[in-house]
Amino acid sequence: MSVEPTTQPAAAAGTVTLGDLTVNRMGFGAMRITGKGIWGEPADRDEAKRVLRRALELGVNFIDTANAYGPEVSENLIAETLHPYPEQLVIATKGGLRRPGPGEWRRDGRPEALREALEGSLRRLRLERIDVYQLHSVDPVVPLEDSLGALVELQRQGKIRHIGLSNVDSRQLARARELVDVVSVQNRYNLADRYSEGVIDACERNGLPFLPWFPLDVGQLAEARGRLADVAASHGATPAQVALAWLLRRSPVTLLIPGTSSVEHLEENVGAASLELTDADFDGLSRAAGAAL
Repeated sequence: MSVEPTTQPAAAAGTVTLGDLTVNRMGFGAMRITGKGIWGEPADRDEAKRVLRRALELGVNFIDTANAYGPEVSENLIAETLHPYPEQLVIATKGGLRRPGPGEWRRDGRPEALREALEGSLRRLRLERIDVYQLHSVDPVVPLEDSLGALVELQRQGKIRHIGLSNVDSRQLARARELVDVVSVQNRYNLADRYSEGVIDACERNGLPFLPWFPLDVGQLAEARGRLADVAASHGATPAQVALAWLLRRSPVTLLIPGTSSVEHLEENVGAASLELTDADFDGLSRAAGAAL
């Protein structure tokens, strides 16, 4: 049994602000509307488009994507399905990773590569300006100042509204904030993988939305007799919904972007926005996850 969606259920968890943009804390990650291994076209293109349309019907007004998803497939599908975009919809995309082949992700933070990536995203998304453009990953062979400098120049040209970061540690975040006005951070984080605790704390101190990717990768915590299953049963929810609700409770700056290629799973995920965990639920899950690490 799952938490039933209500009218505009994505709004139930409240909002966060990215610069001058306010969005619901339940967003959508468009990585999985591509093919297997985040490569090529989706197995069911029509279903992928239904997922995007249904997300907006449920009140989602923040979609996260990247030029590397497909590559290019996710951005093309978003534009094909949703353009012209509703006024309240914020689309965030990323540049800084190349995809030579399936399963390959290579960092490329060279200024010329980022400029090319940005221009491609503008063209595919049919936009004149990207609302939130994120550096997908820091390139260890390119000075951060050079990568971010390229994004700042594109921002000055009116092609980027706000700059975000992805896959950074606390030190990199602090250095980036000395160079640019960062509005968001996206890192791997979930109930079972809390490596980025320090980054979330820094985001909370500075009022920056934190976007956890792989939010449902909870490992053995999802076992039938585990704490996650027990909490889910007590709320008449699914373990996935509880895992998402834990993330929303973890910090008021959390902006969720769970992804799926299924309308059914999308509705389940968005339903988590209205699930309120008790203090005992949250603390018990946190302890159980800590013991499993």
